[in-house]
Amino acid sequence: MRFGRFVAMGAVAVLILLAGVWGSWGSAQHVMLTKGREQGTVEVTRCGDDRCVGPYTPLSAGSTARARVEIEKSVAVRKGGIYTVVIKPGSDEVVRSGPAGVLYAWVPLGGALLLASVVVAGGLGRVRVGWALAGSGVALLTAAFLAV
Repeated sequence: MRFGRFVAMGAVAVLILLAGVWGSWGSAQHVMLTKGREQGTVEVTRCGDDRCVGPYTPLSAGSTARARVEIEKSVAVRKGGIYTVVIKPGSDEVVRSGPAGVLYAWVPLGGALLLASVVVAGGLGRVRVGWALAGSGVALLTAAFLAV
């Protein structure tokens, strides 16, 4: 019985962490693996409900200026701000780059670390590991909040 609970809670904790990595990787891959990608700045001129738009100014060789690119509206993006960005290949969508972009991209993993810490500490009885996961999640979310 105890072994079954251990396996089940371990599987839930791993699934939560994998979901956090999966949720983060969609943006993080563009921010962290920038070699060969178009890099530049965007000046946000207008924001809607979930997207902001503005002109793109290239910074990397081979990148072309664009009159309009889209960036996800969040606490990290405000109208009138100028942000360093990376263009997602094959689109006019951009993601923030630099340290703030990297930290912001990994925010879903920070939440997953916090959630998994409860499962590990409560379900598996590994309190120290749970505290380590929680501390890592809080550190990541705090760093992202301060960098943005």
